[in-house]
Amino acid sequence: MTFPRYPEYKDSGLEWLGEVPAHWEVVKLGYLAISKGGGTPPKDELHYWNGSIPWVTPKDMKQQWITSTIDTLSEEALHASAVSMIEPGHVLMVFRSGILRHRIPAAINKIPLTVNQDLRAYDVRPRLVPEFFLRLTQGLNSELLIEWSKQGATVESLDSELVRSTQLPVPPMSEQEAITAFLDHETARIDALVQEQQRLIELLKEKRQAVISHAVTKGLDPNVPTKDSGVEWLGEVPAHWEMVRLKQMVAVQGGATPAKDRPDFWDGEIPWVSPKDMKKVRIDDAQDHISVKALSETGLATIEPGAVLIVVRGMILAHSVPVGIAEAPLTINQDMKALTPTGRCSSEYLLLLLSGIKNAIFCFIDASAHGTRKLEWERFENIWVPLPSVTEQESTCSEVFEGVEDTYKLIAAATSAMSLLGERRSALISAAVTGKIDVRGWKPPASTTTESREAASTEAV
Repeated sequence: MTFPRYPEYKDSGLEWLGEVPAHWEVVKLGYLAISKGGGTPPKDELHYWNGSIPWVTPKDMKQQWITSTIDTLSEEALHASAVSMIEPGHVLMVFRSGILRHRIPAAINKIPLTVNQDLRAYDVRPRLVPEFFLRLTQGLNSELLIEWSKQGATVESLDSELVRSTQLPVPPMSEQEAITAFLDHETARIDALVQEQQRLIELLKEKRQAVISHAVTKGLDPNVPTKDSGVEWLGEVPAHWEMVRLKQMVAVQGGATPAKDRPDFWDGEIPWVSPKDMKKVRIDDAQDHISVKALSETGLATIEPGAVLIVVRGMILAHSVPVGIAEAPLTINQDMKALTPTGRCSSEYLLLLLSGIKNAIFCFIDASAHGTRKLEWERFENIWVPLPSVTEQESTCSEVFEGVEDTYKLIAAATSAMSLLGERRSALISAAVTGKIDVRGWKPPASTTTESREAASTEAV
């Protein structure tokens, strides 16, 4: 779609904003809005909690509209802490959180509620339409994050005075409403396309998992005789396969974290793999690196290529069990283990096997006292698994990896499409709220339905 530009522009006086339509104003936010903060009642006063009053924290800020919250307060809490009621129609903004390193979450409350000390609620009426201000924060998110952060500081909080003094483009109210209606419609269309790609990716992943699981538990030949494996979750397996315990197949290495207060431990070139690096199957590098000195003084062992890496601790184990194969010498942290085959199976087949029995692995994952997920290794290494001959392992790997290659390509294509749609969405919002395009003459297509308008109200930001 292409949109016209406004007939006349003027310099906004702001380098990061550039030109704006000639009839728009540029006004400090402090003149446009009144803000209100919040607080947290004492956690040990149980009668302050689980009442009828919604209480917003950064973890609730995943939707454009706030209609419910994870935590709630009682009436007593209102009179005993810094929290106060916020009427519907305010723009809520996260002011303090690690997420501010990447973006500024914002949303509009559709219900009366309270907020904690990490948020501020902005009443922008009557100068701004709340929905327009919300779109403004979305469209200028990167720019505002820079403008509202203290120079040189780690971006985990916004500076209230910088926020108040920031100048923003302000079109007439009728244009704010037109821009909001346009963006509600167009972003809903884009979000629907993103959801289609997400569903496709999930279906492709399920298909890939099914193919791998069947290959390592039932084999590729449906006509071979079978036998009872003796393992409830496994059922029957090919009769000529062995049943062995995992610990009989592998040598296990653990990892550790060198002292963070020793810069000389962290100035090297040796990859130090942690769960955050386990986003791909072939691991040849890591985000962090350690030195030879760290290796020698901490007792960390080098993991040789061919070892299969598995995450054994972390919240990711709540829904996934990342595994990968080392393709370069590296080290690992204490949340990982490296499994080196001892001769009964190949590295490639071990990777395939662990990928294929992920559902069984979940049975060995438990939560620690702090809620972190942990793979109970002493129990898990005794798991019985089916094992074909080395020759059959090789043919299975060859056929399965070739068979799922197309699936990987389709997932990559769908992921790329989602990224492009996200860029399109951001660019469209930015262009509309800064006046780079003129949508005053835009009309929703006749096919627009109530459902499509409602879809915009639930989009994630």
